[in-house]
Amino acid sequence: MNQIFNVEGMTCGHCEKAVTKAVLALDEKARVVIDRSTNRVEVDSSQAREALAKAIADEGYRVAA
Repeated sequence: MNQIFNVEGMTCGHCEKAVTKAVLALDEKARVVIDRSTNRVEVDSSQAREALAKAIADEGYRVAA
């Protein structure tokens, strides 16, 4: 399932890698596309939206509703 998150606080490539790593820890087959300029994180995964948002938030980023 394709889901889009608005993630605030990503400022560099390291941030992108941290968010991607957090998602892949939940679903190693997930596809993650990040656009830092718009704070958009698109995730194609079978995991629940809440679990994905929590994984991103646990990395220190704010996930807007």
